[in-house]
Amino acid sequence: MNNTRALEFLRFEDASPRDFLTFLNNQKTRKHLIKHDQFTIESATDWINSKIAVDSTQGCRVRVVMCENKLAGWCGLQCEAGKYEIAIVLDDKFWGLGKQVFQQVMTWAKELGHKEIFIHLLHTRPRYKFLHKMASNVFETELFGSKFTSYQLTVK
Repeated sequence: MNNTRALEFLRFEDASPRDFLTFLNNQKTRKHLIKHDQFTIESATDWINSKIAVDSTQGCRVRVVMCENKLAGWCGLQCEAGKYEIAIVLDDKFWGLGKQVFQQVMTWAKELGHKEIFIHLLHTRPRYKFLHKMASNVFETELFGSKFTSYQLTVK
């Protein structure tokens, strides 16, 4: 059975801060992210502008994830401390789409010429068997004062 759903990946320039407010402040989503203040329309606008800036950086690509014309989250490749990392943040109603979004981001990594990338999952997230199998290295990391399980992935 094929569980693939039609996804669209839009540029952040096409995103509305108001549409993101509920998603960014969702407690189920926030428990798996670095702690930060609740978003306001102003801070959501600043956050969207920061993603637009990341997207304009060489080797990076970040997109809004839409599923059936609904905001599902965001994803992309970002550069932190000189290393490219995958970011996938989905609204809890769309958590089942993670692998499908991951496959798209891996396709972008190949298109952008990356040889290796990292994915850092906050300690609140379970270990994922499929990532563990793919990873050339799995290790604990501390970033921004939080503990993560980090997966080093070879781009094929």
